[in-house]
Amino acid sequence: MSRVALLTNFVAPYRVPLFEALHARVGQLRVFASTPVEANRTWRPQSGLLDVTMQRTITVRKHWRDTAGFADTGYVHFPYDTLAQLRRFRPDAIISSELGLRTALAAVYKRQHKNVRLVVWATLSEHTEGSRGLLRTLVRPRLLRCADVVLVNGDSGARYVTRLGVARERVALAPYTTDVAAFQATRRVPGPPGTVRLLFAGMFVERKGLLPFLAVLRRWAETHPGRMVTFDIAGDGPLKAALEGFGGPRNLIVRILDPVPYDRLPALYARADVFVLPTLADEWGVVVNEAMAAGLPVLGSRYSQAVTELVTEDETGWTFTPGDDENVYNALDRALTSTVDARRRMGDVASTRILELTPDRIADRIAEALCLHPQSS
Repeated sequence: MSRVALLTNFVAPYRVPLFEALHARVGQLRVFASTPVEANRTWRPQSGLLDVTMQRTITVRKHWRDTAGFADTGYVHFPYDTLAQLRRFRPDAIISSELGLRTALAAVYKRQHKNVRLVVWATLSEHTEGSRGLLRTLVRPRLLRCADVVLVNGDSGARYVTRLGVARERVALAPYTTDVAAFQATRRVPGPPGTVRLLFAGMFVERKGLLPFLAVLRRWAETHPGRMVTFDIAGDGPLKAALEGFGGPRNLIVRILDPVPYDRLPALYARADVFVLPTLADEWGVVVNEAMAAGLPVLGSRYSQAVTELVTEDETGWTFTPGDDENVYNALDRALTSTVDARRRMGDVASTRILELTPDRIADRIAEALCLHPQSS
């Protein structure tokens, strides 16, 4: 396989090591992106050593209310020059992310060029797709039938696409990854004795579940006045003012931090004891990878596929179901009453387990998918 076209929304910083590793395996990789970065992200655009082409794209901002009860905003991209770009590049294989226009146009190109292999990268989970409309449900099986292989994040994604008619042998697992080595290389910074340091990094939006989690955390702190807890919340978004206005008892210190550049994230994780992801819906949650690579146990929502795939109860962290306050409280209690030695042991296990999901290992899986199980005619 010599020429591979990768079609995607934009190149997230944590994707760069993976795409560079994939480039080393396929000969020539060209990334076709709809935008340098989406407007609701705090990252600086970066592409490393990648060959990136910006497409002509119409972008629509979309607002919706999820069935889980939260409002969210996202972007839908229509890269209308996809066919023209593919004809110029003449790929041997195409990897197309998501199940929208770019994948539909990639399927058209494949129909015109029978020897081209099409891999659809469906980054989704059963929970995140629960509120998708009827039209998408009807269109997606048709798109998926065009693929030689469908890449998914984990078992939940695999179950979702197989229910849409994809044979299990045409499904390959390619979980999110990040620069594991960079997070493992940073030396941990011990905290004050008797204090548990919690950390969240991400967008300040309803979907991340921060305000409901803070309400439970405040109740825990009020009933444990002898315990000291700090919670650093790094990022930005429409809920920033609400988070800054949060009040709690004296033994709970909540600090709202500005967004941290990606290359400085390892140092942020090094100053924490437990990473928190209280999300109401995440197809994955790459912050879980980052936290585990940094040697942190994770206190995470079961609505993150990364949590259900990577966090083992009392081995690499603790899990809970948002919306069930007692369940959240009990998981939080187990985390905050754990000993320093127990958290260190859990962090060591987490750091070892995440070695299964390095950029090189995931690039191997994607490279294998590019020449695996041809679709029968």
